[in-house]
Amino acid sequence: MQPAIEGHARACLITDGPQRHAVPVALRYDPERDPRAVRLVFPPDVSPDGAANEWVFDRALLEAGLTRPAETEAGDVRVWPCGRVQAVMELRSPQGTAVIQFDRAPLRRFLERTHAVEEPVAPEAAR
Repeated sequence: MQPAIEGHARACLITDGPQRHAVPVALRYDPERDPRAVRLVFPPDVSPDGAANEWVFDRALLEAGLTRPAETEAGDVRVWPCGRVQAVMELRSPQGTAVIQFDRAPLRRFLERTHAVEEPVAPEAAR
């Protein structure tokens, strides 16, 4: 049984107004549930309806988006690097669009931890 991984990052919610809002975000990876997916969970106080908001997308998308623009096939999640140390994520739903900015370091640490829990390939299987 592989352990689930949870990481935390502070995101900056970018709005039309002059202020930006810092938002704590949980990053989750559960290889037993889905070995390809990561979950980005916003706290309930960020959501208009007061419920936790969870976005699920392929881990490879997050990895790619840290070095070059990447998006889901449906275009509902986009990730791209911003400067030397940040990444931007755009989340689209029927309710609207959210643009958030992250420091890349916590995202990279989270991704490294997700790869560390993967079962190593047996030498015989690799041949």
